[in-house]
Amino acid sequence: MEDRTKHKVEQLLKSARLRRTKARSDILGALLEAHQPLTREQISERIGACAPNKVTIYRAMETFVAADIVHKAFVQDRTWYFELSHHCTTDQCHPHFSCTSCGRTDCLHELSIPMTADSGGYIIQHQRVQLEGLCPKCSKSA
Repeated sequence: MEDRTKHKVEQLLKSARLRRTKARSDILGALLEAHQPLTREQISERIGACAPNKVTIYRAMETFVAADIVHKAFVQDRTWYFELSHHCTTDQCHPHFSCTSCGRTDCLHELSIPMTADSGGYIIQHQRVQLEGLCPKCSKSA
């Protein structure tokens, strides 16, 4: 993990008043360096041989979600994808694009989608947008 990433991890844990452990540092480091949402399994793969077990990763993720430094970006194939919450608000997450060919998911920070208006008595509390199709690389080879 780069020194800049280590420093950012320490800042996140300190601001959330969470104890700094190797597992928590490694998990946040993997999310910081990924620049895209990751599953528990992908987090483990990025950490490598010294990765904590899946229960430890899930517990850390739930702690991070409760502290509002990580959020559940979306669920796909019954698997949650997690990412740092610094690009999102409490009521709206930036859109994500998942390629149906290669499986890559990208954050679309530059795309602005207005919050869905209240209609028919529904009260919108949180909005997630997940777009699916072919990424630029896959669309060129199609």
